[in-house]
Amino acid sequence: MNSPDAPDVPPRTTDPATASAADSAPVCSAKACRTPAVWVLAWNNPKLHTPERRKTWLACDEHREHLSSFLGVRGFLKDVVTLAEWERGPAAGGSAADR
Repeated sequence: MNSPDAPDVPPRTTDPATASAADSAPVCSAKACRTPAVWVLAWNNPKLHTPERRKTWLACDEHREHLSSFLGVRGFLKDVVTLAEWERGPAAGGSAADR
Protein backbone atom coordinates (compact mmCIF):
# COMPACT_ATOMS: atom_id res chain seq x y z
CA MET A 1 0.00 0.00 0.00
CA ASN A 2 1.66 3.16 -1.18
CA SER A 3 0.71 6.57 0.07
CA PRO A 4 0.19 9.25 -2.58
CA ASP A 5 3.44 10.88 -1.42
CA ALA A 6 5.47 7.67 -1.59
CA PRO A 7 8.00 7.29 -4.36
CA ASP A 8 6.49 5.54 -7.34
CA VAL A 9 9.01 4.04 -9.69
CA PRO A 10 7.50 3.16 -13.06
CA PRO A 11 8.46 -0.19 -14.54
CA ARG A 12 11.38 -0.14 -16.93
CA THR A 13 10.37 -0.82 -20.49
CA THR A 14 13.87 -0.96 -21.95
CA ASP A 15 14.87 -4.16 -23.70
CA PRO A 16 17.78 -5.55 -21.62
CA ALA A 17 19.50 -6.73 -24.80
CA THR A 18 19.75 -3.17 -26.11
CA ALA A 19 20.08 -1.25 -22.83
CA SER A 20 23.14 0.91 -22.35
CA ALA A 21 25.09 1.26 -19.10
CA ALA A 22 23.33 4.59 -18.49
CA ASP A 23 19.93 2.86 -18.70
CA SER A 24 20.88 0.47 -15.92
CA ALA A 25 22.40 3.07 -13.59
CA PRO A 26 20.54 3.44 -10.27
CA VAL A 27 18.01 6.28 -10.37
CA CYS A 28 16.22 8.32 -7.73
CA SER A 29 13.13 6.68 -6.16
CA ALA A 30 11.13 9.94 -6.12
CA LYS A 31 8.03 9.88 -8.30
CA ALA A 32 8.82 10.69 -11.95
CA CYS A 33 12.49 11.45 -11.20
CA ARG A 34 14.98 9.73 -13.50
CA THR A 35 18.06 11.51 -12.12
CA PRO A 36 21.00 9.28 -11.17
CA ALA A 37 20.94 8.27 -7.51
CA VAL A 38 23.62 9.62 -5.17
CA TRP A 39 22.15 8.62 -1.80
CA VAL A 40 20.80 5.45 -0.18
CA LEU A 41 18.08 5.86 2.46
CA ALA A 42 18.02 2.71 4.57
CA TRP A 43 14.74 2.15 6.39
CA ASN A 44 12.39 -0.38 7.89
CA ASN A 45 8.82 -0.48 9.12
CA PRO A 46 9.00 -1.92 12.64
CA LYS A 47 5.45 -3.26 12.31
CA LEU A 48 6.51 -5.39 9.34
CA HIS A 49 10.27 -5.93 9.49
CA THR A 50 12.69 -7.32 12.05
CA PRO A 51 14.93 -4.62 13.61
CA GLU A 52 18.00 -5.63 11.57
CA ARG A 53 16.16 -5.67 8.22
CA ARG A 54 16.88 -2.74 5.90
CA LYS A 55 14.88 -1.72 2.86
CA THR A 56 16.28 1.01 0.63
CA TRP A 57 15.17 3.96 -1.41
CA LEU A 58 17.61 5.77 -3.68
CA ALA A 59 17.73 9.55 -3.90
CA CYS A 60 19.31 12.25 -6.01
CA ASP A 61 20.61 15.39 -4.29
CA GLU A 62 17.37 17.25 -5.02
CA HIS A 63 15.07 14.64 -3.39
CA ARG A 64 17.21 13.39 -0.51
CA GLU A 65 15.67 15.73 2.07
CA HIS A 66 12.07 15.14 0.95
CA LEU A 67 12.39 11.34 0.95
CA SER A 68 14.28 11.39 4.26
CA SER A 69 11.54 13.52 5.80
CA PHE A 70 8.81 11.22 4.47
CA LEU A 71 10.46 8.20 6.13
CA GLY A 72 11.60 10.11 9.21
CA VAL A 73 8.19 11.40 10.31
CA ARG A 74 6.98 7.80 10.28
CA GLY A 75 9.94 6.59 12.32
CA PHE A 76 11.16 4.39 9.46
CA LEU A 77 14.45 6.09 8.49
CA LYS A 78 17.51 4.31 9.91
CA ASP A 79 20.46 5.66 7.90
CA VAL A 80 21.41 7.87 4.95
CA VAL A 81 24.70 7.13 3.17
CA THR A 82 26.16 7.81 -0.24
CA LEU A 83 25.51 5.21 -2.91
CA ALA A 84 29.27 4.67 -3.24
CA GLU A 85 29.58 3.96 0.49
CA TRP A 86 26.60 1.56 0.40
CA GLU A 87 28.05 -0.32 -2.58
CA ARG A 88 31.36 -0.80 -0.74
CA GLY A 89 29.38 -2.89 1.73
CA PRO A 90 29.95 -3.93 5.33
CA ALA A 91 33.73 -3.56 5.13
CA ALA A 92 33.14 0.20 4.94
CA GLY A 93 32.02 0.28 8.54
CA GLY A 94 28.48 -1.07 8.65
CA SER A 95 27.40 -4.52 9.70
CA ALA A 96 26.01 -7.17 7.39
CA ALA A 97 22.67 -6.77 9.18
CA ASP A 98 22.51 -3.20 7.85
CA ARG A 99 22.48 -4.36 4.26
